[in-house]
Amino acid sequence: MQLVSVIIPVYYNAASLPLLAQKLDILSGANSQYGFEFIYVDDGSGDDSLSILYSLANQDNRIRVVKLSRNFGSNNAILAGMAVAKGDCVGFIAADIQDPPEAFTEMIQLWHQGTKVVFAVRKDRKGDPLITRLFSYIFNYLFKRLVFKGLSPQGIGFFLIDRQVNDIIIKCEEKNPHIFGLILWTGFSYVTLQYDREERRHGKSQWTFQKKLKYFIDAFVAFSYLPIRITSTLGLILASFGGIYAAIVLVARFTHQIPVEGWTALMVVFLVLSGVQLIMLGIIGEYLWRNFDATRRRPTFIIEKCFNVDERKMPTDTSNLSTQSTNSDENSGMP
Repeated sequence: MQLVSVIIPVYYNAASLPLLAQKLDILSGANSQYGFEFIYVDDGSGDDSLSILYSLANQDNRIRVVKLSRNFGSNNAILAGMAVAKGDCVGFIAADIQDPPEAFTEMIQLWHQGTKVVFAVRKDRKGDPLITRLFSYIFNYLFKRLVFKGLSPQGIGFFLIDRQVNDIIIKCEEKNPHIFGLILWTGFSYVTLQYDREERRHGKSQWTFQKKLKYFIDAFVAFSYLPIRITSTLGLILASFGGIYAAIVLVARFTHQIPVEGWTALMVVFLVLSGVQLIMLGIIGEYLWRNFDATRRRPTFIIEKCFNVDERKMPTDTSNLSTQSTNSDENSGMP
């Protein structure tokens, strides 16, 4: 029997976890020809998420619980789940139940037919706040036009990938990873299917502006040299205009055509050029920081403990995985 692994990053999702577990149980019942494991990765939640996960895992031995030592971010939490997953195919879905787990039925069928990557794409963003829709539209439009052609303008909600793709992504040892971008980077052909996204009914979104901004920067810096190329081009254009203007000023000066210099004009030019230079330095700094981050060889996530995960099946290559303690049923520290 082929095994399907479903990864669910958890961050302050205590209210939605019991209902999500029921939906995933229904999913497995509708696909009884496959085995399932549900890997919940607690990404440093400060609520009751972990105790609820332990309780669910006690009732269902298909549920695996992976606790990270702190909040590493959703992409790193997904990577932690991918490192533990043993399925022939591996999927990811959010824990807020806005995305329908039942969509995995069709995705599994597509995978069984030979498709190595299946993306679930929301039909629209109705119900999202205006600022969220605007940010998403800008990000997806730029990502589609400048990085990966053909990507849906609505963005990717969740995915199902073949074991081969999963293992390639784990071996990348990417710092500041962008999972969807890494999947597209592998070059495997993919299929998309659309779904209706439900309104959020449980808990409050932890997707802050700061996290969105980091997500935006990670996506472009990791897969495109375009920002640095724009910086170089802009610098060349400004230098050219500056040279031309300097020549005009010199000619005017020696022909006595320059009136008394104006402080306002001088300050405008100074402030504009200074602002552009700072933006350029910031873009260069983003690339340099990621270079420095990669050379330090720190793990992208740290697994503090696990439950219902066989220690003998944990990854042996720990270059991208740091495990402080991997606990079995008898010493899991459950409440």
